[in-house]
Amino acid sequence: MDTLARLKAGLLAGTTRLDLSCGLSEFPQEIFDLADSLEILNLSGNALSSLPDDLHRLTRMKVLFCSDNQFTELPACIGQCPQLSMVGFKANRIVSVPAAALPAKLRWLILTDNCIEQLPEALGEHFLMQKLMLSGNRLRQLPGSMAKLHNLELLRLSANQLEYLPAWLLQLESLAWLAYAGNPMGEAFDTPQDDTQVVEIPWAELTLAQQLGEGASGVIRQGLWRGTQPVAVKLYKGHMTSDGTPLNEMNACLAAGNHPNLIKVLGRIVDHPQGATGLVMELIDPAFKNLAGLPSLDTCSRDVYAAHTQPTPQAALRIARGIASVAAHLHARGIAHGDLYAHNILWREDGECLLGDFGAACFYPRDRSRAAELMERIEVNAFGILLGELLDICGIGGNVEDLDMLHAECTQPDMLDRPWFEDIHDQLNEYSLPE
Repeated sequence: MDTLARLKAGLLAGTTRLDLSCGLSEFPQEIFDLADSLEILNLSGNALSSLPDDLHRLTRMKVLFCSDNQFTELPACIGQCPQLSMVGFKANRIVSVPAAALPAKLRWLILTDNCIEQLPEALGEHFLMQKLMLSGNRLRQLPGSMAKLHNLELLRLSANQLEYLPAWLLQLESLAWLAYAGNPMGEAFDTPQDDTQVVEIPWAELTLAQQLGEGASGVIRQGLWRGTQPVAVKLYKGHMTSDGTPLNEMNACLAAGNHPNLIKVLGRIVDHPQGATGLVMELIDPAFKNLAGLPSLDTCSRDVYAAHTQPTPQAALRIARGIASVAAHLHARGIAHGDLYAHNILWREDGECLLGDFGAACFYPRDRSRAAELMERIEVNAFGILLGELLDICGIGGNVEDLDMLHAECTQPDMLDRPWFEDIHDQLNEYSLPE
């Protein structure tokens, strides 16, 4: 018996999470029978265009997903749900976002890949907001009230119609992960400051083998180049992700250049029979593993570390040095990674590490302007959060004064008092832990 049939038969009493993706065109009224327990409702992948006006009867609901449906307006009824804190309406046809549709406890709002041209001024009154994902819309400007979102940590604005970033945006003291590629902001925001020589690799020179992984932007497979050289081949899917477009990601990967803590890009694929875009990269030693998992519904903006992920203090320090070094390298080229998180870091037990996933990366002019200074300091905040997590998982957090102080300096609210990445790297290089 499928989930919908079980719901209609009254067999889901006490359920805290309900996932229904079965071509629904109307909201099943039987969902209200779960009001005493339901906390997560996932109605993604249906044909819904409205929700019932009395949705607030789901008094325990904290999370609502309605992605890949047919909504043209964010339903006002969700704003009356008393416990609702996470709302996801990705890939609909939404044009309008009424102020009434924003719940009082909203922390995480996903409106990626819609048709939104304007956001309500009331958005800035939702002071609990930590994550706001707006890529792939038609926004020309942002509400000035957003300057009051002092808890906002992650903001996705890629692939809109923004001609500039407002000054207040770069001064949000909690902001750590910002993406805005693919907006008409001028050439300095579309291309890196350094010319990069790109090797073109014909598709006919590649032989593909087993799949190594798949993400939102593409599929990675093992392969051979010219029949002898082992490589990893990433083919991009060509559609919008939560961070931006695959084309922006590919351009940033190419512009990043070479660094010991980056996965080396060997070239760009040309002459693919279906016109697909892709990169050929160095094949990574399988001893490298992801440092952490993605944030969960509960942690919101913080990564989830597996219980067995316990680097030694020496390894944790080496990871911190490596990431500070590669971040300094990127910012010297006018590139903000935009997603400097442990889940985008591969590591070995000796502390060797590689920073990946450029899906949120952006270019900015290195013109000594205040905006340029703030761009780097936003990413320094992300690094500070990562450093604090590293200190905690290796067991020395709160016990090593110099490193605890560096963590505090990187995350302090006075943004221009945060150190530069080059200074962070120098400080970490000067520090050593006893064996």
